Amino acid sequence: MAAANQYDRTIEDIGNVVTLEHVNTRIPDQQLATLFYATGLGLTRDPYLMTGVTNMWINVGRSQFHLPTGKPQVVRGHTALVMPNRDALVRRLSAVRKPLEGTRFAFGEHNDFVAATCPWGNRMRCYEPGARFGGMMLGMPYVELEVPPGTAEGIARFYREVLHTMATAGDDAQGRHARASVGAGQHLVFRETDAPAPAFDGHHVAVYLADFSGPYRRLLERGLITEESDQHQYRFQDIVDPGNGRVLFTIEHEVRSMRHPLYARPLVNRNPHQTNRSYVPGYEEQSWALPVQGA
Repeated sequence: MAAANQYDRTIEDIGNVVTLEHVNTRIPDQQLATLFYATGLGLTRDPYLMTGVTNMWINVGRSQFHLPTGKPQVVRGHTALVMPNRDALVRRLSAVRKPLEGTRFAFGEHNDFVAATCPWGNRMRCYEPGARFGGMMLGMPYVELEVPPGTAEGIARFYREVLHTMATAGDDAQGRHARASVGAGQHLVFRETDAPAPAFDGHHVAVYLADFSGPYRRLLERGLITEESDQHQYRFQDIVDPGNGRVLFTIEHEVRSMRHPLYARPLVNRNPHQTNRSYVPGYEEQSWALPVQGA
């Protein structure tokens, strides 16, 4: 018989939310979006779905950005990306500075990440792979949202009690925050701030649940369901204190079941270092699923 307590099994727990699938913000110009997301960041437009001019899906490992054409929307916070080769990323972002002049595009280097802002103000933090993100090579490890003071505890309770996923509230060097598990190595982070927040403009995140109907019942009981999309999907917007129903923060959640036809669909991720002038056969794809050695 194996020795007891040989492993800490709780490290493997992720809770009821199994994947953060995409972040959706409308954009008014797909050409500028291509320059930023594909040419600058080096990500990949999905070659199979949404290939027209009314929507653009950008692959990031197993996650995506969804960019339907329309009045621009801005996430109140930032999205974290893991991608290899910081120097190459900085060169790509430098190369798109001129064609993105006159927009809100910007980027800058920090100790452990490169900050980049899309032409309409959406902020990214781009990290190199490492143990911090569980060996992720290319992906979307977290989305951080800026929330009012005094809301972190209630937000953590909402994710624990309503969505039945792991969530905690605590402090770090940046202050008070809540952290909810939304997949293996993926989190929603809710950072308390005194800064005034712009009005919610309709952007959303999409998640997959293992127990799909339980959270639905609890959300329905609280009057929080905003869309009965189809058999595999529903939506809600308000995050409330489970104790008194007070609205703490608003961001739309597109909630999908694991029977959704798109669940775990393989995504194409190109190697942005390949060019027509330096092409090497067999290196077209980014090895986003390969763990970092030593992580």
